[in-house]
Amino acid sequence: MSLIAQDQKERIVERFGRYVSSGKVEFFKQFGVDLIFGKRQGVYVWDLDGRQLIDCHCNGGVFNLGHHNPRIVAALKRALDELDIGNHHFVSEHRALLAERLTALCPGDLKRVVFGVSGGEAIDTAIKLARGSTGRAKIISAHGGYHGHTGLALATGDEQYSAPFKPLPPGFAQIPFGDLNALETAIDTDTAAVIFETIPATMGIVIPPEDFFAGVRRLCDRVGAVMIIDEVQTGLGRTGQVWGIDTYNVVPDILVTAKGLSGGIYPITATIYREHLNAFLHANPFIHISTFGGAEVGCYAASEVLNILAEAGFLEHVQKMAGLFDTGLHQLQSKHPNLLVEIRQRGLMMGVKMADPMLGPLLTIAGLKHGLITIYANHDQAVNQLLPPLTIEESQVAQVIETLDRMLSWVGQTIGNP
Repeated sequence: MSLIAQDQKERIVERFGRYVSSGKVEFFKQFGVDLIFGKRQGVYVWDLDGRQLIDCHCNGGVFNLGHHNPRIVAALKRALDELDIGNHHFVSEHRALLAERLTALCPGDLKRVVFGVSGGEAIDTAIKLARGSTGRAKIISAHGGYHGHTGLALATGDEQYSAPFKPLPPGFAQIPFGDLNALETAIDTDTAAVIFETIPATMGIVIPPEDFFAGVRRLCDRVGAVMIIDEVQTGLGRTGQVWGIDTYNVVPDILVTAKGLSGGIYPITATIYREHLNAFLHANPFIHISTFGGAEVGCYAASEVLNILAEAGFLEHVQKMAGLFDTGLHQLQSKHPNLLVEIRQRGLMMGVKMADPMLGPLLTIAGLKHGLITIYANHDQAVNQLLPPLTIEESQVAQVIETLDRMLSWVGQTIGNP
């Protein structure tokens, strides 16, 4: 029996609302959205009704290698023949092998790894390590940033998510993203760490000034603060280099990777840190544990993700597809100047900014009608995120551009501005 469409769509929605999230069901009904993933393969997903859509959201980069990538599936099946999750208390062959592979892809002396399950957990780990290593409390992040919903990660993010859970842990401060003057004012000898996403997605795919991260590095070094870079979405090839921070030629003290490491098949995250921070965890080897972090079957699957990433021509392909998108998106901007006002792009990390915040959600709805999944950025709803699989082909890029053209025309007609 197929695992897909075991019941009628209406019954699935009713069951989800009753047992999982009544709020989500109410939200989607309000906007006439009834998408339920059925079959999925490569850049495509199919609704239970059989309607095909191109996935240009990819769950924030989880599906960097496309849906149901056959090589990752095969790797996990091989792992399940011999392995299980392992035991986090003991030495693990497979965690060690994956950590060696990961650190070989990192700049500088980012040579140590702590594995986890979720991006928020990995960010919490990074903050704990920074505080434990420095003996300081202050953490500086960006207004409108997003680093996860867990305890310390939540405190670094926007009040939209954190306010209902006050009082939050003390010691957190925020500045405008990309503003070195503001950072210089805020950072001091009580600062344990500065944490930024390389390109904040929820903020609206904001591309920082080219000298920003070099300035962050300089200011952290001045006061002895730890520089944490959140590569949960930008990592593992998304920007055309292995890490988004590589495109700025800066080495952070801690780098967090998550979504894409899973291959879309098995959840696994990593907090990668420089050698000089190891003294704290060396002295306290059991102070941070994660029962399911770095599950051995997941390590084997993630190793296949790195095999694909390291293959000759993979990053060059990402760069070539990014060039095609750059051309196509700017052509759309010229064709729809009253709707599409800005293109934001670094590699295949892309955002299209609409003329008004209400148009971002409308473009998302247009996509669901015309066969393309793109989600508006919650902290700047004028911006729609475009994160296609890195394996997208030239003909599929053309299909995305053609679909966006139809979507923009529909949006224009809907608001009376063709």
